[in-house]
Amino acid sequence: MFECRWWSKETIAIVTGANKGIGFALVKRLAELGLTVILTARDVERGQRAVESLSEKGLPVNFFQLDVSDPSSIEAFVSWFKSNFAALDILVNNAGVSFNDIYKNTVEHAETVIRTNFYGAKLLTESLLPLFRRSPSKSRILNISSRLGTLSKVRNPNIKSILEDEELSEEQIERFVGLFLQSVKDGTWKSQGWPEIWTDYAVSKLALNAYTMVLAKRYEGEGISVNSYCPGFTQTSMTQGQGSHTADEAAGVGARLLLLHPQQLPTAKFYIGLDPFVKSNL
Repeated sequence: MFECRWWSKETIAIVTGANKGIGFALVKRLAELGLTVILTARDVERGQRAVESLSEKGLPVNFFQLDVSDPSSIEAFVSWFKSNFAALDILVNNAGVSFNDIYKNTVEHAETVIRTNFYGAKLLTESLLPLFRRSPSKSRILNISSRLGTLSKVRNPNIKSILEDEELSEEQIERFVGLFLQSVKDGTWKSQGWPEIWTDYAVSKLALNAYTMVLAKRYEGEGISVNSYCPGFTQTSMTQGQGSHTADEAAGVGARLLLLHPQQLPTAKFYIGLDPFVKSNL
């Protein structure tokens, strides 16, 4: 499966939102492969239970409470990390929320969804960037995303053009998000060409994918690879257990993407599904 094991026990990985689902499965797979893994979760009790279940399998991992929607929680986590680890090699921004059932679409919790799925991942990443190890093996950021967050889902050309700008900036991404949240407040979001399925979740992933591209461009040639991965329709609590494959299968692909040999490691790519070689520019 892996042509060359460039990593070791000294390779440090953080996975957010990892007490269950794809996050938990990724922690388990990375631990099985011999990395030092930090499992984070918003709920302390659930996080500790997840760690204990892995320990019972002979897979010791580290745990720290982290709510990515809370800046003070991010600050506390980063402080703890700096006190316990010399550098960071891998960050998986997996933590995310949706308040929609599979066949329903509401934006009642749009601000929470955006704050968690986009701003939370962004703030955590920016806070950890100075701590990434700069080495020939390259540091890696993988943002767990969704094909719902592709530009084809946006039906309003004026809104879509914001993210199509070749000189896209973080300020433009935040403007895009702001326009959506304003349309929610105004009650006009249904008529303005936003994604039709899981609208708030889709917008949060559109913003995250755009941020992936901006960050990848910022650090191109500087030893940090930044990519997004849509695991597809996976059997998790977010899908009420429905899906075409398991969290373990999705995590297997995620681990392979994370551990690509440095000479094969791309940046600014959007991977989709269970085939790790199916990818496209964001």
